[in-house]
Amino acid sequence: MRNTVKLTAAVLAAGALTFGLTACGSDKDSASGSSDYSGPLVVAASPTPHAEILDYIKDNLAKKAGLDLEVKEFTDYITPNTATEDGSVDANYFQNKPYLDDFNKKRGTHIVPVVTVHLEPLGLYSHKVKSVDALKSGATVAVPNDSVNEARALKLLAANGLITLKAGAGSEATPQDIAKNPRNLQFKEVEAAQTARSLDDVDAAVINGNYAISAGIKPAKDALVLESAKNSPYGNFLAVKKGNEKDPRVKKLAKLLTSPEVKKFIEDKYQGSVIPSF
Repeated sequence: MRNTVKLTAAVLAAGALTFGLTACGSDKDSASGSSDYSGPLVVAASPTPHAEILDYIKDNLAKKAGLDLEVKEFTDYITPNTATEDGSVDANYFQNKPYLDDFNKKRGTHIVPVVTVHLEPLGLYSHKVKSVDALKSGATVAVPNDSVNEARALKLLAANGLITLKAGAGSEATPQDIAKNPRNLQFKEVEAAQTARSLDDVDAAVINGNYAISAGIKPAKDALVLESAKNSPYGNFLAVKKGNEKDPRVKKLAKLLTSPEVKKFIEDKYQGSVIPSF
C-alpha cells in the first residue's frame, strides 16, 4: 500500500469499472454523509509534478502527521475525476478551477477544490525554431484539444502577439474565435498528453507544464513563451467529491501540501517550472 501505483491508459477503463462496482456498496459514497474515514487516503494524481509532490509527503511527512497515504498515477485528465466521483479514490490532485468547472458542468460530477498548491505555467515549445519571431507564415501549432486548455493555449498566443482573439472569447475559446491571424498559423488539436510528443511533427506546440516536465522539457528554460503566474486562475489543487471536505485525512493532506517543507521541495526540485501558490 505504501508503493505508488502506476496506471496506464490501457487499463484505466477496466480499473474504473472494477472500482465502480466495489464502490457501490462502500461507505465512501460521500453523498450519504456517513463515510468511513479509516484506511489509507487514496489520491489520484498526474505523474509529474503531482504524484512526485505526494510521494515526497508520503516518504517524509505523512507518518509524523498520522496520515496513511496511497498515490495512484493516471496519465489522462478524465479518469481522476470520474474515479473520485464514483468513490474509486478519495481525492485527486491534477487540475485547475476552469477545467474542473467545465468538467462538472459537462459530466454532472460533484468535485470540489480543497486547497490550491501550485501553478504549472503553460508554454509554447519548438524543436524547429528558437523564437516566436522565427515561426513562418503557415506554421502548424499543436494545442490541447480539451476546451479549457485549448482556450488557455490560444490566450497565451494572443498575449504574445501571434493571434488576436475576438472580444469576449472566454474559457472555451477555440480557433474559430480568432479574429486576426497575421501569420496564418494552422492549429492541430491533440490530446493534452500528446502535445509534447507532437513536437517533431509540428512547428511548435503549446504544452501543459506537467506534460512538458514529464517529457524532459524545462519550462523555465526551454519555452519560447511562458504563461505569466501573476493573477493566474490556473493553480492546481487537491480536490474531493462534495461532502468529503471534512474527511480528517483530507484535512491532514491539505495542511501538508501547503507546508513550508513542500514549498521548499517544489522550489528546489522544479526551479521555476512549477510555482508554489501558497
